[in-house]
Amino acid sequence: MTYAIAGVTGNTGKAAAEALLTQGKSIRVIVRDAAKASAWKARGAEVAVADLGNADALARALAGTQGAYLLIPPNMGAPRFRLYQDNTAAALAAAVDRSGVPHVVFLSSVGAQHPAGTGPIAALYGAEKKFAALAKTRFSFLRAAYFMENLGGSLGMIEHGIVPSFTPAAFAFDMIATADIGRLAAQLLVEGTDKNQVVELGGPARSMNDVAAALSAIVGKPIKVQEAPLDAMVPTLTGLGLPQEIAGMYREMTEGLLRGQVAFEGGHRRVLGTTPLETVLRALLAPKG
Repeated sequence: MTYAIAGVTGNTGKAAAEALLTQGKSIRVIVRDAAKASAWKARGAEVAVADLGNADALARALAGTQGAYLLIPPNMGAPRFRLYQDNTAAALAAAVDRSGVPHVVFLSSVGAQHPAGTGPIAALYGAEKKFAALAKTRFSFLRAAYFMENLGGSLGMIEHGIVPSFTPAAFAFDMIATADIGRLAAQLLVEGTDKNQVVELGGPARSMNDVAAALSAIVGKPIKVQEAPLDAMVPTLTGLGLPQEIAGMYREMTEGLLRGQVAFEGGHRRVLGTTPLETVLRALLAPKG
């Protein structure tokens, strides 16, 4: 019984593969470059080379597996980001249908129950609908909260005692560590399912004040939240090199978060994360290399 895992060069796929190997499961890692899978191969994993946007190659990579963990990887360099998302979802659906893999855990997002008004999350609404229509495969839609690791982009000014935020400092929302996402994905693969399901993963809710307090304890000096208006978000992000389309999507997502649209739907299985915020922040602040 073999499980195919995409995204092993990133955070969630790596955690899922690690969890399955720890349990003694057989895995097949899906990578675009075989050289990036040498460490996995040395640990006994099968290696399949496929771009997730190439339906034919991905179908071959999924063939004969008991289950698969799939996602739409972020591609900030895509000329048209939403088109990239939709095209990748279509390729994933075609590959899954051709391969006949019986169960797929798909990394979705909090707020994916809405078709619009959620920025980049809206594409996942369409992806879920497309996948749910496939007759031969059951899907576990893993709707994850805001990735704690995304806070890394806000840590550049802590040496000045500041952590910037486009949300009010006291506004709390669900966050989750990518390690928890990967571990739950592995658990869902092993459990299997006889019907499509949504699993919500997040919490407890944390605010940027909580982030600042954790950073203060880690670095040993006071860190304050510096609130920025939403109108500054797009200029700030494009100034950092993000395309206009993606910056606009992030603003829309933040607006959706503040008005309660980017929130869990409820009525589904709910799982709470176990990795402390402080653990993720320490890892983000650790010297690289």
